[in-house]
Amino acid sequence: MDAATLALFPVWYAVFLLSLTCHEAAHAFAAHRGGDDTAYHSGQVSLNPWPHIRREPIGTILVPLLTYWYAHWMMGWASAPYDPSWEERHPRRAALMSAAGPAANLALFGFAFAALRLGLDRGLFQVPDALTIDRLVVASAGTPAFVDSLGRFLSILFDLNLILAVFNLLPVPPLDGISVIAGLFSPVRALYVKLREIPGVSFVGLIIAWRVSPFVVTPVLNAAIIALLPG
Repeated sequence: MDAATLALFPVWYAVFLLSLTCHEAAHAFAAHRGGDDTAYHSGQVSLNPWPHIRREPIGTILVPLLTYWYAHWMMGWASAPYDPSWEERHPRRAALMSAAGPAANLALFGFAFAALRLGLDRGLFQVPDALTIDRLVVASAGTPAFVDSLGRFLSILFDLNLILAVFNLLPVPPLDGISVIAGLFSPVRALYVKLREIPGVSFVGLIIAWRVSPFVVTPVLNAAIIALLPG
Protein backbone atom coordinates (compact mmCIF):
# COMPACT_ATOMS: atom_id res chain seq x y z
CA MET A 1 0.00 0.00 0.00
CA ASP A 2 1.50 3.34 -1.03
CA ALA A 3 1.58 6.45 1.15
CA ALA A 4 -1.28 8.17 -0.72
CA THR A 5 -3.60 5.19 -0.25
CA LEU A 6 -2.64 4.90 3.40
CA ALA A 7 -3.32 8.62 3.92
CA LEU A 8 -6.87 8.14 2.59
CA PHE A 9 -7.66 5.40 5.09
CA PRO A 10 -9.14 7.74 7.75
CA VAL A 11 -11.43 9.31 5.15
CA TRP A 12 -12.60 5.93 3.90
CA TYR A 13 -13.18 4.59 7.39
CA ALA A 14 -15.07 7.71 8.48
CA VAL A 15 -17.42 7.42 5.48
CA PHE A 16 -17.75 3.67 5.97
CA LEU A 17 -18.69 3.97 9.64
CA LEU A 18 -21.11 6.82 8.92
CA SER A 19 -22.78 4.79 6.17
CA LEU A 20 -23.14 1.59 8.20
CA THR A 21 -24.24 3.44 11.33
CA CYS A 22 -26.97 5.31 9.46
CA HIS A 23 -28.07 2.08 7.77
CA GLU A 24 -28.42 0.13 11.01
CA ALA A 25 -29.81 3.05 13.00
CA ALA A 26 -32.51 3.40 10.34
CA HIS A 27 -33.39 -0.30 10.69
CA ALA A 28 -33.51 0.08 14.47
CA PHE A 29 -35.57 3.29 14.37
CA ALA A 30 -38.11 1.83 11.92
CA ALA A 31 -38.48 -1.27 14.10
CA HIS A 32 -38.90 0.92 17.20
CA ARG A 33 -41.60 2.98 15.48
CA GLY A 34 -43.26 -0.24 14.36
CA GLY A 35 -43.42 -1.68 17.87
CA ASP A 36 -40.23 -3.75 18.21
CA ASP A 37 -37.86 -2.27 20.81
CA THR A 38 -35.19 -5.00 20.59
CA ALA A 39 -32.63 -2.80 18.79
CA TYR A 40 -33.73 0.25 20.76
CA HIS A 41 -32.83 -1.45 24.04
CA SER A 42 -29.46 -2.40 22.51
CA GLY A 43 -28.72 1.29 21.97
CA GLN A 44 -28.84 1.07 18.19
CA VAL A 45 -31.39 3.81 17.57
CA SER A 46 -28.39 6.11 17.52
CA LEU A 47 -25.83 7.66 15.19
CA ASN A 48 -23.15 6.69 17.70
CA PRO A 49 -21.18 3.96 15.89
CA TRP A 50 -20.07 2.19 19.07
CA PRO A 51 -23.20 0.02 19.62
CA HIS A 52 -22.89 -1.20 16.04
CA ILE A 53 -19.15 -1.84 16.34
CA ARG A 54 -19.66 -3.68 19.65
CA ARG A 55 -22.28 -5.96 18.06
CA GLU A 56 -20.32 -6.72 14.87
CA PRO A 57 -16.57 -6.05 15.41
CA ILE A 58 -15.56 -8.35 12.54
CA GLY A 59 -17.81 -6.63 10.02
CA THR A 60 -17.08 -3.09 11.23
CA ILE A 61 -13.35 -3.32 11.96
CA LEU A 62 -11.57 -6.42 10.64
CA VAL A 63 -13.23 -6.82 7.22
CA PRO A 64 -13.01 -3.10 6.34
CA LEU A 65 -9.30 -3.14 7.23
CA LEU A 66 -8.67 -6.24 5.11
CA THR A 67 -10.67 -5.04 2.10
CA TYR A 68 -8.93 -1.69 2.17
CA TRP A 69 -5.52 -3.31 2.47
CA TYR A 70 -6.06 -5.68 -0.45
CA ALA A 71 -8.51 -3.80 -2.69
CA HIS A 72 -8.03 -0.12 -1.64
CA TRP A 73 -11.76 0.28 -1.00
CA MET A 74 -13.86 -0.72 1.94
CA MET A 75 -16.68 -3.16 2.58
CA GLY A 76 -18.11 -4.79 5.70
CA TRP A 77 -21.34 -5.21 7.60
CA ALA A 78 -23.26 -4.53 10.78
CA SER A 79 -26.63 -5.70 12.08
CA ALA A 80 -29.55 -4.61 14.21
CA PRO A 81 -31.39 -7.21 16.32
CA TYR A 82 -35.14 -7.66 15.97
CA ASP A 83 -37.85 -9.92 17.37
CA PRO A 84 -38.84 -12.67 14.88
CA SER A 85 -42.24 -13.02 16.54
CA TRP A 86 -42.86 -9.30 15.89
CA GLU A 87 -41.84 -9.82 12.26
CA GLU A 88 -44.32 -12.70 11.99
CA ARG A 89 -47.16 -10.66 13.51
CA HIS A 90 -46.43 -7.49 11.53
CA PRO A 91 -44.86 -8.44 8.16
CA ARG A 92 -45.51 -5.04 6.55
CA ARG A 93 -43.89 -3.22 9.43
CA ALA A 94 -40.96 -5.63 9.13
CA ALA A 95 -40.76 -4.81 5.41
CA LEU A 96 -40.54 -1.10 6.27
CA MET A 97 -37.81 -1.91 8.79
CA SER A 98 -35.84 -3.77 6.12
CA ALA A 99 -36.31 -0.98 3.57
CA ALA A 100 -35.18 1.69 6.04
CA GLY A 101 -31.50 0.71 5.89
CA PRO A 102 -31.06 1.06 2.11
CA ALA A 103 -33.25 4.19 2.26
CA ALA A 104 -30.74 5.74 4.67
CA ASN A 105 -27.93 4.93 2.24
CA LEU A 106 -29.88 6.47 -0.61
CA ALA A 107 -30.38 9.60 1.49
CA LEU A 108 -26.63 9.87 2.08
CA PHE A 109 -26.03 9.28 -1.63
CA GLY A 110 -28.54 12.02 -2.43
CA PHE A 111 -26.79 14.43 -0.08
CA ALA A 112 -23.42 13.66 -1.68
CA PHE A 113 -24.89 14.05 -5.18
CA ALA A 114 -26.38 17.45 -4.32
CA ALA A 115 -23.19 18.69 -2.62
CA LEU A 116 -20.95 17.55 -5.48
CA ARG A 117 -23.28 19.05 -8.07
CA LEU A 118 -23.39 22.34 -6.18
CA GLY A 119 -19.60 22.38 -5.93
CA LEU A 120 -19.27 21.75 -9.67
CA ASP A 121 -21.82 24.43 -10.53
CA ARG A 122 -20.13 26.97 -8.25
CA GLY A 123 -16.67 26.22 -9.62
CA LEU A 124 -15.25 24.71 -6.42
CA PHE A 125 -14.78 21.34 -8.14
CA GLN A 126 -13.92 20.22 -11.62
CA VAL A 127 -13.91 16.83 -13.33
CA PRO A 128 -10.54 15.00 -13.05
CA ASP A 129 -8.75 13.45 -16.01
CA ALA A 130 -9.45 9.97 -14.60
CA LEU A 131 -12.37 8.97 -12.39
CA THR A 132 -11.90 6.55 -9.50
CA ILE A 133 -14.23 5.36 -6.76
CA ASP A 134 -12.78 7.91 -4.34
CA ARG A 135 -12.19 10.76 -6.81
CA LEU A 136 -15.13 11.95 -8.86
CA VAL A 137 -13.98 15.57 -8.64
CA VAL A 138 -10.83 17.57 -7.95
CA ALA A 139 -10.49 21.03 -6.45
CA SER A 140 -10.49 23.86 -8.95
CA ALA A 141 -7.43 26.09 -9.17
CA GLY A 142 -7.33 28.80 -6.53
CA THR A 143 -9.68 27.09 -4.05
CA PRO A 144 -8.64 26.45 -0.42
CA ALA A 145 -6.69 23.27 0.31
CA PHE A 146 -9.54 21.60 2.20
CA VAL A 147 -11.75 21.62 -0.92
CA ASP A 148 -9.88 18.69 -2.44
CA SER A 149 -10.30 16.66 0.77
CA LEU A 150 -13.98 17.55 0.81
CA GLY A 151 -14.28 16.33 -2.77
CA ARG A 152 -12.70 13.02 -1.79
CA PHE A 153 -15.06 12.62 1.16
CA LEU A 154 -18.12 13.37 -0.95
CA SER A 155 -16.93 11.09 -3.77
CA ILE A 156 -16.61 8.15 -1.38
CA LEU A 157 -19.93 9.01 0.26
CA PHE A 158 -21.57 9.09 -3.20
CA ASP A 159 -20.16 5.81 -4.48
CA LEU A 160 -20.17 3.74 -1.30
CA ASN A 161 -23.76 4.56 -0.33
CA LEU A 162 -25.16 3.89 -3.78
CA ILE A 163 -23.29 0.56 -3.84
CA LEU A 164 -24.58 -0.34 -0.37
CA ALA A 165 -28.17 0.58 -1.23
CA VAL A 166 -28.30 -1.35 -4.50
CA PHE A 167 -26.42 -4.37 -3.13
CA ASN A 168 -28.65 -4.62 -0.04
CA LEU A 169 -31.79 -4.45 -2.16
CA LEU A 170 -30.88 -7.58 -4.12
CA PRO A 171 -33.66 -10.13 -3.40
CA VAL A 172 -31.57 -12.92 -1.88
CA PRO A 173 -31.14 -13.91 1.78
CA PRO A 174 -29.86 -12.47 4.04
CA LEU A 175 -30.05 -9.09 2.27
CA ASP A 176 -32.73 -6.48 2.89
CA GLY A 177 -34.30 -6.85 -0.55
CA ILE A 178 -35.71 -10.32 0.10
CA SER A 179 -37.04 -9.21 3.50
CA VAL A 180 -38.87 -6.28 1.91
CA ILE A 181 -40.50 -8.54 -0.70
CA ALA A 182 -41.31 -11.21 1.88
CA GLY A 183 -42.98 -8.64 4.11
CA LEU A 184 -45.20 -7.41 1.29
CA PHE A 185 -46.13 -10.71 -0.37
CA SER A 186 -47.29 -13.65 1.73
CA PRO A 187 -46.28 -16.43 -0.76
CA VAL A 188 -42.73 -15.10 -0.81
CA ARG A 189 -42.82 -14.79 2.98
CA ALA A 190 -43.76 -18.45 3.39
CA LEU A 191 -40.93 -19.51 1.10
CA TYR A 192 -38.45 -17.19 2.82
CA VAL A 193 -39.34 -18.56 6.27
CA LYS A 194 -38.58 -22.08 5.02
CA LEU A 195 -35.35 -20.95 3.35
CA ARG A 196 -34.06 -19.37 6.55
CA GLU A 197 -34.34 -22.72 8.31
CA ILE A 198 -31.82 -24.28 5.91
CA PRO A 199 -28.25 -24.19 7.33
CA GLY A 200 -25.86 -22.12 5.22
CA VAL A 201 -28.55 -20.46 3.10
CA SER A 202 -27.34 -16.98 4.07
CA PHE A 203 -23.78 -17.84 3.04
CA VAL A 204 -24.98 -19.16 -0.32
CA GLY A 205 -27.14 -16.07 -0.76
CA LEU A 206 -24.18 -13.78 -0.15
CA ILE A 207 -22.10 -15.64 -2.75
CA ILE A 208 -24.92 -15.31 -5.28
CA ALA A 209 -25.30 -11.61 -4.47
CA TRP A 210 -21.55 -11.04 -4.77
CA ARG A 211 -21.51 -12.70 -8.22
CA VAL A 212 -24.64 -10.97 -9.49
CA SER A 213 -24.05 -7.51 -8.00
CA PRO A 214 -21.58 -6.22 -10.65
CA PHE A 215 -24.26 -6.68 -13.33
CA VAL A 216 -26.68 -4.56 -11.31
CA VAL A 217 -24.52 -2.16 -9.32
CA THR A 218 -22.15 -1.11 -12.12
CA PRO A 219 -24.80 0.20 -14.56
CA VAL A 220 -26.63 2.02 -11.75
CA LEU A 221 -23.39 3.59 -10.53
CA ASN A 222 -22.35 4.58 -14.05
CA ALA A 223 -25.75 6.18 -14.68
CA ALA A 224 -25.48 8.15 -11.43
CA ILE A 225 -22.00 9.40 -12.33
CA ILE A 226 -23.16 10.44 -15.82
CA ALA A 227 -26.08 12.31 -14.22
CA LEU A 228 -23.69 14.04 -11.79
CA LEU A 229 -20.93 15.19 -14.11
CA PRO A 230 -21.44 17.99 -16.63
CA GLY A 231 -21.16 17.35 -20.32
